[in-house]
Amino acid sequence: MLRVALDLDGALEPFGETMVDLASALAETGDCELVRFRSWSAPTDADVHLGGRWWWRRWWRAGRGWPLDRWLAGADVVHVAGPTVPPTREIPLVISVEDLRPLREEGARGDRGERLRRALSRGALLATSNSTARLEVARVLGVSLDRVVAVPPPVPALPVPGEAAGPPALVVHVAGGTRQYLAVADGLLALARARGLAMVVLSSAQVAELVGGGPVLVRNRREGTAQLAAARVLVHLADGARFPSLPLAALGAGIPVVTPADPVTRELLGGAATLTTSLDEIVPATAAALDDPAQRAIARAAGPVRAADFHPTRAAAAYLELYAQVVRDWTP
Repeated sequence: MLRVALDLDGALEPFGETMVDLASALAETGDCELVRFRSWSAPTDADVHLGGRWWWRRWWRAGRGWPLDRWLAGADVVHVAGPTVPPTREIPLVISVEDLRPLREEGARGDRGERLRRALSRGALLATSNSTARLEVARVLGVSLDRVVAVPPPVPALPVPGEAAGPPALVVHVAGGTRQYLAVADGLLALARARGLAMVVLSSAQVAELVGGGPVLVRNRREGTAQLAAARVLVHLADGARFPSLPLAALGAGIPVVTPADPVTRELLGGAATLTTSLDEIVPATAAALDDPAQRAIARAAGPVRAADFHPTRAAAAYLELYAQVVRDWTP
């Protein structure tokens, strides 16, 4: 049985922390021995405490410092996903690249790119959340595709919205798509008012300062679970830098999703969400998703089927297969 050391310090998603969700899914399989640790934050839920991490994490953020083998001896593979890129000496290392924005902004010679390239030179394998991101990471870093894999993270299921959830709402998720939002905000607000819906915008704190004000209710995207409970439609506006966990969870709950078409949405949401070819189509497509019973019925049928591809049990199985492959191919 594989002994998997998992760094719980990963990206924050609308439902919590991706690596915590993955740890839960892996534990439920019973097919690996899981060792949880935290390389950055307080290890209150960890199995192993990395002594001196407050000192070492500044080095790990640069991809340098004391190898994790010191604390994780006996592990077959280590998987990290947070801001640090700690080295290993004898243990195979998997690094999840969850946010493409640093690579887009800085390129391969920026801080994040250099750290990842240094880890690759020591034999690490990079894991992205989808095939589109895999191609982008390999291209930016200038590495072979066999050094980058695509394995989607788990998407926890949401309950189907009900009347008890509160007043119905038109929910807009802004994830790096601020320009897109500003282009359609007035039309969406007018539509929400005409249908007697509240308009809720889920975004980061930084984006909230730009999109907030007036009759729009702005909430942090970490409140996604609570806000989707009353959603009639989710409009997803993003830059493709992160995995679209929120729209996938909405689809799983039978909530229609409207989003502009791009390589990521075509790959992950196509066939279940309504993909528009231009921003001008967002408001009419949202109106159809609200008013057309046939379209809503299709969403309720197709959405859960698509979301099932990203169920935590499937994600855990895919990662276990990846870990086994990494251990087989590892050359320290």
